Amino acid sequence: MPLSQPARDAVAALVERVRAQAPGTREGAPPGERAVRWVRMDGLHLTLRFIGPTEENRLDALREATRRSATATAPFAVRLTEAGTFPNRHRPRTLWLGATEGVADLLALNERVDREVEQAGWARDPRPFKPHLTLARSDGIAGAAETGRLLAAEARALNVRWLVNRLVLFESITGGGPARYEPLLEVPLEVPLDVPLESREG
Repeated sequence: MPLSQPARDAVAALVERVRAQAPGTREGAPPGERAVRWVRMDGLHLTLRFIGPTEENRLDALREATRRSATATAPFAVRLTEAGTFPNRHRPRTLWLGATEGVADLLALNERVDREVEQAGWARDPRPFKPHLTLARSDGIAGAAETGRLLAAEARALNVRWLVNRLVLFESITGGGPARYEPLLEVPLEVPLDVPLESREG
């Protein structure tokens, strides 16, 4: 689920503030000096289900599963107001922002997507689903903990809200830097809902 442009801009501004303070996060730093690897800001999205390498002849089944998942699902608001790290704060491998509004809707939609993907021939994802927006990855080095601490501090003032109104099936293209996400299919959520929409920070 892609972020709206105002929400993406607010998150990008947050990341820039953290980068300015954190050691080893500057743009262009040699790989050995990087505490974390930031994701591309133009591809920010909440992942409902990660599929993995997929043969070309199975893509139509994934497209159809995506379409069915969007059927009879009303648009809903999501708010990001917290930050955290996986698997722990001492040697994090993933730095993220977490959803605090729209969580029940996200869980329900994740369950629908998981069910449709399973019916299309993929095994269920055994991992519990925690709605989050990945901002950076690390190899678990200790230096990433300071970046995680700074992110959590900056995120205390975060209040980013947007309307989720479509599902996107993305292809992740790796190599030559952070992954790039190319949409293979976009499907609108079909039940209109009048939700006051606000995306701001502070």
